[in-house]
Amino acid sequence: MKKKSIKHYEGMTRRDAIKLMGISPLAASVLASTSGSSIAEASADVSGKVIIVGGGSGALMALSRLKRAITNPDITIIAPNEVHLYQPGQVFVGAGEMEIEDILLDNNDYIHPDEVTWIKDEVKVFDPDNNTVTTRAGEELKYDYLIVATGAQYNYEEIEGLTKEDIGKNGITSVYLSDLEAGTSVGATATWEWNKALKEAAKTSKPKVIFTHPNTAIKCGGAPQKVMYLAADYLKQDGLSAEYSFMSSLQNLFHLPEVDKSLHEVQDSYDTITCKFQHHLQSVDVQKKQATFLHVYSEKVIDEDFGETEIVSHEDTVIMDYDFLHISPPMSAVTALVNSKLVDFTKWLEVDKHTLQHKRYSNVFGIGDVCGIPMNKTGGSARHQGPIVVDNLISVMKNEKAKEIFDGYTVCPIKTAYGKILMAEFNYEGISPTIPFLPIQTPRYFWWLFDLYQLKLMYQYLMLTGRF
Repeated sequence: MKKKSIKHYEGMTRRDAIKLMGISPLAASVLASTSGSSIAEASADVSGKVIIVGGGSGALMALSRLKRAITNPDITIIAPNEVHLYQPGQVFVGAGEMEIEDILLDNNDYIHPDEVTWIKDEVKVFDPDNNTVTTRAGEELKYDYLIVATGAQYNYEEIEGLTKEDIGKNGITSVYLSDLEAGTSVGATATWEWNKALKEAAKTSKPKVIFTHPNTAIKCGGAPQKVMYLAADYLKQDGLSAEYSFMSSLQNLFHLPEVDKSLHEVQDSYDTITCKFQHHLQSVDVQKKQATFLHVYSEKVIDEDFGETEIVSHEDTVIMDYDFLHISPPMSAVTALVNSKLVDFTKWLEVDKHTLQHKRYSNVFGIGDVCGIPMNKTGGSARHQGPIVVDNLISVMKNEKAKEIFDGYTVCPIKTAYGKILMAEFNYEGISPTIPFLPIQTPRYFWWLFDLYQLKLMYQYLMLTGRF
């Protein structure tokens, strides 16, 4: 660890914390080898060529389960990356609580190229009408069944005046910025340097700091706030502060009222955070350090003569100066998918929100961030989707209907300070906590220990292997 700045875990080593949580790397590996799966080993005697597109968590979770579920699997995975990024750790790297090496895993440990065909490339063309995909290298591959797990694409170029090369310079950062193919996370390390520079600036002035939330669905919807709270607490520990502005295209901090109320209380504890909703970042003047937002809002107008009420929409342009700027970029499915027939009007993969089967192409399934369904863009969602996708795919391979149901489970560990996490767990119906007697709206040290010390072990030994 780079620093021990929180009094209530000061002096605690990584090994001590792992012991406290009751798990060790050895125990985790034993657990992985002995844990049962929701799918029986080699239980399905089905046939058909399955292609999985993607090399992230959703793809690996589906792959691991599918290999064990089918007696003689014929699986090809198309993924360019040998390095696997443990993306939940990016915020911890940005906060100085993990090293970049802590979040780098080896895809060979999960794909096992001796068991499946691994094409280290990306798909350039999806052609579901002909059941083919074409790689960047020009190789056309035929499939009987397709699992799309291509994740989310970060569209920094949609912000006028900004390029990816600006991240880490001139007071600008973005914890999201990563290159999954190269296995690098520039945004995570840049954000840690950004936090240290912010603290130095706060020693002699009160910097203006802006955090943004775009007008698209995003991976880990709580991340823009996590980065803000950790930055504010990092300064607060030394009696420093800044002028923080949270500029969000949304209408609230969180869609669940209980969590929304709690997050407003968190912000009040920092005194200097101002929220402006329905503000979307349009452009950045890197040299002048100015951010321009489009403020879109509506109001009710009453016609006194006729007694009628009309909703009138307004648009204002808001220009703000900043010293430090954290950007959460607009996101979409990858370009090749957006240019295909597999997406809907939202430009995400068009799947049924319960079965994860494509609505128009019955031999296509989706898993993870790429799916155009409500509230699903977290690793916790992908874990719950894994058995649903595999079970339903096998049903289709048996000429049966997909019948397993994904309930929309999502988990968002919102870091409200160093040493505190609000673990928001919910599904399509509302709040859905793993531990029912712990109210989700309360930030807890317990969840901080779990997220920082135990989750990665579970992720690499159990989740990616499809045994949890």
